[in-house]
Amino acid sequence: MGFIAVGIVGTGYAAKARADALQADDRSRLVAVAGHDLEKAQGLSQVYNAEALSSWQDLIGRSDINLVVIANINRDHGTIARAALEAGKHVVVEYPLALDVAEAEALIQLAAAQNLLLHVEHIELLSGIHLAIREALGAIANPFYVRYASLAIQRPAPQKWTYHPDLFGFPLVGAVSRIHRLTHLFGQVSQVSCQARFWYGSPEGRSWDIATPNFYTSCLCSAQLQFESGLIADVTYGKGEAIWQNERSLHIQGEKGALLVEGQQGKLVLAHETRELDMGSRRGLFAQDTGRVLDYLTTGTPLYVTLESSLHALKVADAARRSAELGQSVAVDFAQSS
Repeated sequence: MGFIAVGIVGTGYAAKARADALQADDRSRLVAVAGHDLEKAQGLSQVYNAEALSSWQDLIGRSDINLVVIANINRDHGTIARAALEAGKHVVVEYPLALDVAEAEALIQLAAAQNLLLHVEHIELLSGIHLAIREALGAIANPFYVRYASLAIQRPAPQKWTYHPDLFGFPLVGAVSRIHRLTHLFGQVSQVSCQARFWYGSPEGRSWDIATPNFYTSCLCSAQLQFESGLIADVTYGKGEAIWQNERSLHIQGEKGALLVEGQQGKLVLAHETRELDMGSRRGLFAQDTGRVLDYLTTGTPLYVTLESSLHALKVADAARRSAELGQSVAVDFAQSS
């Protein structure tokens, strides 16, 4: 194979980042871009001398495409991935793999049966922040408590699919990277307790011009994860008009020290010293992920994340959803996860 022919489903930020990375690597060529808005698909495809298509079905039906990259709304990830795998295509999908855990498990089994690549992007594991934390964890010895907060002011709230539960999923499912960062660092979660709140009207009395109901203007999720190791993690995720202060922090307490991350700044606190951590850069992560995929397809180099790891994080996020709905703690099923 002279190059890997790629089709991208989606026209947003992640799709453009993928297209940039594919164009920069002579092992790949972007053949087609599909989007529900043909004008947006044309705008993206023209930059890369690719063809614009109005449906993902047309893209998957093409015999000249080897790899399908799925970068559209979360609700459709599972459906498109299944169709692509059944058509004999390798698949890369932005997280989450699917909004339903059973569907995600079935897709993993299908990819194995078809002997095809199924890769779920988790660029949080490639970030300088994550790598710095992993390197410094040993210094604090036996971490036992984590507080992870991700709060974003968005005022006015955008009338986008990311604010629609049917399209984005339960917030901690749609934003499963927050959980995956922790499970990648600390292992399996056994129990989850979660509360969630949604605001469906604008506090400023702003009218909505979208006919579809259920768009919210704010959400807040607060979950406590109990790890098999005994570690406890409090995870908070929120966005929208009801949030009044941005926060992106990760605090890890260990028996001999702590790791404290605020935004792009991090420090290691020990008994007799405090030192700054080199947090690297957040730039170029989609290019790194794309390069790893091409390495795997061309030379068989193992990927940086396993499907089992991704699936366990998704199960934890789904347990948070069920806990919020039931009003009680929920055990995590980690059969087939590691």
